[in-house]
Amino acid sequence: MLEDGRIFRGEAYGARGTAFGEVVFNTSMTGYQEVLTDPSYTGQLVTMTYPLIGNYGANQEDQESEAPQVGGFIIHEAPPIYSNWRAEESLESYLQRHGVVGIMEVDQRALTRHLRSVGAMRGAISSEGVPEENLLAQILAQPEMAGLDLACGVSTDETYLVEPIGEKKFKVAAFDFGVKSHSLKLLAERGCEISVLPAMTPTEEVLEQGFDGLFISNGPGDPEAVGHVLDTIRAMADQSTPIFGICLGHQLIARSFGAETYKLLYGHRGGNHPVRRLSDGLVEITAQNHGFAVRGDESGIPGAPELRATHMNLNDGTVEGIEHREKPVYSVQYHPESAPGPHDSRYLFDRLIADMEKSRSRGDLSVS
Repeated sequence: MLEDGRIFRGEAYGARGTAFGEVVFNTSMTGYQEVLTDPSYTGQLVTMTYPLIGNYGANQEDQESEAPQVGGFIIHEAPPIYSNWRAEESLESYLQRHGVVGIMEVDQRALTRHLRSVGAMRGAISSEGVPEENLLAQILAQPEMAGLDLACGVSTDETYLVEPIGEKKFKVAAFDFGVKSHSLKLLAERGCEISVLPAMTPTEEVLEQGFDGLFISNGPGDPEAVGHVLDTIRAMADQSTPIFGICLGHQLIARSFGAETYKLLYGHRGGNHPVRRLSDGLVEITAQNHGFAVRGDESGIPGAPELRATHMNLNDGTVEGIEHREKPVYSVQYHPESAPGPHDSRYLFDRLIADMEKSRSRGDLSVS
C-alpha cells in the first residue's frame, strides 16, 4: 500500500510481517544482493523493475555491508530454483534469515509507472492481514524522507582500520555515512590505509591525525539534515587535502561550499544511467542510488562560485559531478565503486591517488 491509498497485491516473500518505508524502484537487471545490503537504501522499500529476481541465489561475498539494509523488498517473479556456483542459499531464505519482509507477484511495471508519475512516497508491505484503513493510518504516521538524517544511524560506532593491499602509500580518512565495502576495497587496492570514521567525528580529531586524503561516503537520507561534517570538509580543503566524495558525500561537499540540494521526484536507482563527462564528452554508464541532487547546470552551481560541474545526467540534466576550481576537491553523484558493475567510472579512485601524489610532491603531505 502507498500513502495515496493505492494497493498492489501479491504473495508473501521473505520474512512475514509489516514493513514501512519510502517506496522506490531500481532498474538493475542483476546485483540484487548488492542492492539489498547498500546502506543508502535504509528506510526504503525497494521494487526491482527487472521481472525475475533471485535466479542466482545469495552468498556472503557479494554483501556491501554485514546484512540487508532495505526496509522491504518488492519483486514480480521469484524462480522456483536458483543456480550459481557461488550460491550459498536461496534469496528467500536469505531474506527470511535477516528478517526482511518482502512481496512477490506484484505488477512492478504498474508500480514503477505510478512512482514515476506521482513520485517516491511512503508505503508498507504487509502479510499480517492488517485492515486497509489501519495500515494507511500507520503509513501516514511515518516520517517523510525529506529532512530525515538516516546517515548517523548506519554509521560505524567506532573508528576502525582497513589495511592496504600491498605497500602502504597513503593514509586516508573515510567518513562513514553508510559506506559500501567495495569502496574501501578499491582504496585499499591502491595502497591506502583507511581509517573509517563515525559520522559525528569532530573536525579537530580529523585534522590532528594528518591524513593524506579524505573520502566522503554514500549514505541514506536528506543531505540537508547532515550538517556536522561540512566544517570538516571546508577545513581540510583549506589545507589543500585531496577530497573525494560519492553520492551523499557529493551532496555534502556541494553544501559545504554553499550549494543547495533538493529532492528528486523519484530519484535515480539502477546500473544503467548515462552520464556525460564535460571535459571530453565521454559518456559513462553508471550505477546510481540517490533521491536528492545538487542544484545547478553546466553553466555553474548557484551559491557555490568556487565549484563547477564536471558531469551531467543525460536522462534529466541533473548535476552528476563537481570539482573545486582551485583545490583538489571533487565528487560524483553516482557510485564509481560499481559493484557489481558497470566499471566505467573507477578511474575516479585513481584520481584521488594522483591528487595525493601531487600534494606529496609539492610538500603538502608528509610521507606516511
